Amino acid sequence: MNRAFALSLLLFAASALAADKEFTPYSGQPGKDVVWVPTPPELVEKMLDMAKLTPKDYVIDLGSGDGRNVIAAAKRGAHGHGVEFNPDMVQLAQRTAEKEGVADKARFIQGDMFEADISKATVLPLFLLPDNLRKLKAKFQALRPGTRIVTNGYEIDGWEPEEVGKLTVNCTSWCTAYLYIVPPRVSGTWRLPEGQLRLEQDFQKLSGTLTANGQTVPIAHARLTGNRISFTVGMNRYEGRVSGKEMSGRMNGRSSGYWKAVRAS
Repeated sequence: MNRAFALSLLLFAASALAADKEFTPYSGQPGKDVVWVPTPPELVEKMLDMAKLTPKDYVIDLGSGDGRNVIAAAKRGAHGHGVEFNPDMVQLAQRTAEKEGVADKARFIQGDMFEADISKATVLPLFLLPDNLRKLKAKFQALRPGTRIVTNGYEIDGWEPEEVGKLTVNCTSWCTAYLYIVPPRVSGTWRLPEGQLRLEQDFQKLSGTLTANGQTVPIAHARLTGNRISFTVGMNRYEGRVSGKEMSGRMNGRSSGYWKAVRAS
């Protein structure tokens, strides 16, 4: 046997051995910021249903692991990518996307989720610890209004979910998901025909005052749900929608009719 042939046999054997030892993740596998625990496939689908995912959406998963969230979204026609610190996980997710025929829609990036650019996202299906979610809150708040965030198992501290979804059949752990919809940014001053409305905002929670005829009255029961806004001033209930620098809707109570506010600052 000549030396070249023998070397080629050794290389072939080495590659075959490497293939046999292809990376396989396990539940509880340590990671940089969180251990890896796979989301049950049924909950993945539930989370995408809660987000009302469409082929027009762009999905980003932080700490994407084996890529199942992004791949499931790609199978529904959406595009997106996952950010994962473990390079072995990244390669596994890429191989799976290719096997599932969605590599053109689902891609995976090796990187730090806290440094990732998520501005393109319209849907974020996430399985992160409360502390991870807390550190990402500022990035979430800066996303485009209407972006949907769906979390597996853990709520985002201080925010109220718009919907809680539960798996009730054949599920023993990780059976609950929480939907959040990024609201428009409405903090500041708005001009109403009857006076000046000042708003302060903490995600979907609002507080503020209405100043009219020299009197300042606090608003109450104020909330943003997506682009829908509602608040009470005295005996009047305001409900409407925010669109850029304007918001408008119907007022009911002591007075009734159409209302409109224009941003002043």
